[in-house]
Amino acid sequence: MRDVWIAAAAMTRFGRRSETLEDLMADAALEALREAGREPTALVVTAMDPEEFVGEGNFASHMGTYLGLSHVPAIRVETATSSGAAALYAGFALIASGFHNHVLVVGGEKMTHVSTPRVSEIISRVIDPHERSYGATMPALAAIVARAALAKGLITELDMAQVAVKNHANGARNPYAHFQQPVTLEEVMSSRMIADPLRLQHCCPISDGAAAVLLTSDPTGTKLAGMGQGSDYLAVRYRDSLTGFRATQDAAKAAFQMAGFGPERVQVAEIHDAFAPFEILSLEDIGLFPPGKAAKAAQNGELTLEGRLPVNPSGGLKARGHALAATGVAQVVELVWQLTGRALGRQVKASVGLAHSIGGLATNNWVTLVEQVA
Repeated sequence: MRDVWIAAAAMTRFGRRSETLEDLMADAALEALREAGREPTALVVTAMDPEEFVGEGNFASHMGTYLGLSHVPAIRVETATSSGAAALYAGFALIASGFHNHVLVVGGEKMTHVSTPRVSEIISRVIDPHERSYGATMPALAAIVARAALAKGLITELDMAQVAVKNHANGARNPYAHFQQPVTLEEVMSSRMIADPLRLQHCCPISDGAAAVLLTSDPTGTKLAGMGQGSDYLAVRYRDSLTGFRATQDAAKAAFQMAGFGPERVQVAEIHDAFAPFEILSLEDIGLFPPGKAAKAAQNGELTLEGRLPVNPSGGLKARGHALAATGVAQVVELVWQLTGRALGRQVKASVGLAHSIGGLATNNWVTLVEQVA
């Protein structure tokens, strides 16, 4: 299997954008191509549900034409809210296998022009149909997870609020973030209830945005060191545990095995915090902290930009925003910028970074490792 390297990484600002989905994705993709100075031999496109959000299908070919790459082989990849990470995996496989030498991976989503109830309805289709028929939504299922974690003493309401405060503080230093202002503990804990115990400030926003990475077989110094995928029952009622995600645990094991090193090497992490408690629970699922220790690390400031393991320096999904299929790619863009000294205003010192992406309610999860090689 060949090594896979990152030649370029680019993204748009996330938020409420007036541009079309095609324009957002083109902005990120063309910037990555300019930076890389290479022509792609393949194109991997991801958008979770462009048929519903923007009324376009056959989206890989559609974007190939829009980018002026009509004759470049193109595929579309989708695994719900982890689609960006899945697209990176597809690009990784195309190069590692020897099928292609330069693969452009671009993900994006455009949602803010659609009403919030309609967005929620579209996203809820990633949930088990039987559970959905009883009114399950993503926030409702996330709230069940959070309530179980609270009942077990794995987290407290203060821990959940601190995640939001930290990530907003980081987002305030990131010009690409949807939210660029800090929030206080009081603001988080007094925000309106969405699904008990999750309040508005525990939940990520609906965002527009796009991100792109140019993967290559040519050594560049920034290596895609490992990738892992994990899956679980679509129906939450069949799972062994509500407070640990097997899909994340399996993805982490596979990624570390491929990379040839363990969690102790990770110096910065981008974690899927669509709901604040997921950050703490996921850190333990990945193995970055022992069971029961991540919340204490958060309390002690270990996850801040100045801490032992900075988590979500971009602001995470909570503050940078969650443009669905763009998110998994944007996480890796942030890691590349951190590892190469280009994360202005929020720079940390690191040579190994980890990205974690959750698909649906933890049914199709990914862990990606990026390493800066001397």
